[in-house]
Amino acid sequence: QVQLVESGGGLVQAGGSLRLSCAASGRTFSSYDIGWFRRAPGKLREFVAYMREQGTTTSYADSAKGRFTISRDNAKNMAYLQMNSLKPEDTAVYYCAARSVTTTEFTFWGQGTQVTVSS
Repeated sequence: QVQLVESGGGLVQAGGSLRLSCAASGRTFSSYDIGWFRRAPGKLREFVAYMREQGTTTSYADSAKGRFTISRDNAKNMAYLQMNSLKPEDTAVYYCAARSVTTTEFTFWGQGTQVTVSS
């Protein structure tokens, strides 16, 4: 298993930036794909960004393209989500998730970190 802990959330004004961090512990972090998801109040959880285990492939939700950047440092067992040009509609709890490269679903989740963007 892998344990995930997010940090870096907070309150920011529209147009500002935040960098979320995801600290992983447990089994070999580099064997896991990493994803970021979010859940806004009253809405279902949605995909934000994804990176393969070696960082060779990334994917973003349309809402994140051009503004958010996912990255990882396997040597430090860390993943990041750099969020720029934040909008009020980005307000949500953001979750880091991991999945084994042999599965299709994200099975390990952090507790989430709150991001609030004021207008």
